[in-house]
Amino acid sequence: MFLYPMAMERANLLNMAKLSIKGLIESALSFGRTLDSDYPPLQQFFVVMEHLKKSFLGFNKSLWGPLELVEKLCPEAAEISASVRDLPGLKTPLGRARAWLRLALMQKRLADYLRLLITRKDLLSDFYENSALMLEEEGAVIVGLLVGLNVIDANLCVKGEDLDTQVAAAVTHYQIASILDQKNYVEELNRQLNSTVHGLQGRVDSLEKSNSKLIEELAIAKNNIIKLQEENQQLRSENSLILLKAQQHLEVTQGDVSVERDTYKQSRQGLDEMYNEAQRQLKEECQLRQDVENELVVQVSMKQEMELAMKLLEKDIHEKQDTLIGLRQQLDEVKAINVEMYQKMQSSDEEMKKKNDVISRLEEKTNQITATMKQLEQSDKDLLSQTRTLAMSFVKCASTDTEHQYKLVKDISF
Repeated sequence: MFLYPMAMERANLLNMAKLSIKGLIESALSFGRTLDSDYPPLQQFFVVMEHLKKSFLGFNKSLWGPLELVEKLCPEAAEISASVRDLPGLKTPLGRARAWLRLALMQKRLADYLRLLITRKDLLSDFYENSALMLEEEGAVIVGLLVGLNVIDANLCVKGEDLDTQVAAAVTHYQIASILDQKNYVEELNRQLNSTVHGLQGRVDSLEKSNSKLIEELAIAKNNIIKLQEENQQLRSENSLILLKAQQHLEVTQGDVSVERDTYKQSRQGLDEMYNEAQRQLKEECQLRQDVENELVVQVSMKQEMELAMKLLEKDIHEKQDTLIGLRQQLDEVKAINVEMYQKMQSSDEEMKKKNDVISRLEEKTNQITATMKQLEQSDKDLLSQTRTLAMSFVKCASTDTEHQYKLVKDISF
């Protein structure tokens, strides 16, 4: 499938984001979840995020522009924006944007803020070109992937860091090369599989056309054989008729000869001439019969040759059909490999979704426990208030104030 250059670049950026976020989550889970600024996968993640946000920015536009809009869409983000503006060491919009990304990650609201931002394409169009990643469905996919980062506790110090001059080179070339190699390998493998599928499909189409042509030729050959058989049968009938006429004519001639011999015994010469004429006619009839028989032999030989050609043609068709079946099996194997590769890519996304579900259930259970504790505290307060009210009522209603009763009421009131 052909992709336009901007669509191809969006697909490449999406693959880089998937690899970077997945690698960061897996390494963080094994490392202990709490990360600092020097953690290499985290540095790599910020470089990829910066590259994603800067891609397709309009002329003379900065990354800080669209991020600054978040506080207008979500009042909770105003604190981050104010903190970024108050940092004394930041002098460039790019430095502010880098500080904003780090603070949002520590607050675990990066996915929420960016989700609000991509829903306002009318505002983003002032900063990004048409068909930019932030304006297309790839942006929503990346925001969904960022939700998984909420399991990570980041402890980043943005104050005092030189974020204005910090560049993507802070991540080692080996790590970037590893991501690009993985992405290029998957793309190259997909292209090779597609090329193989197209090639096999072309061969299958070619063999099907050739098979159809051979079937048509076989049908024509069968029709020709049927016509030749009909002509052979007609020649046999004509030959039988000619033989019958020759035999009748010979009988008539012999009868005439006998009559002529009895009638003209005195004329030996005339009888001999008639006899010679009859012999000549008989010879001609025999020659005609021989010619018909020779023609019949030729027709039989042509029939045998046609039958042999038909058998060879049928054998060739069977061989090509076997080849076609083998090629179809190869095509099915290639398709199975392609499906397996696709399922492997989908399994990583499903695993991330399962982890997100576990996190959501844990958060819901925590909220339930908090609500239960609040209810218990309120119940304790209500019980204490009722006890004090009961004690005061007891004091007012008592007819005599003995020292023992006063002490008891005083103890209850406290």
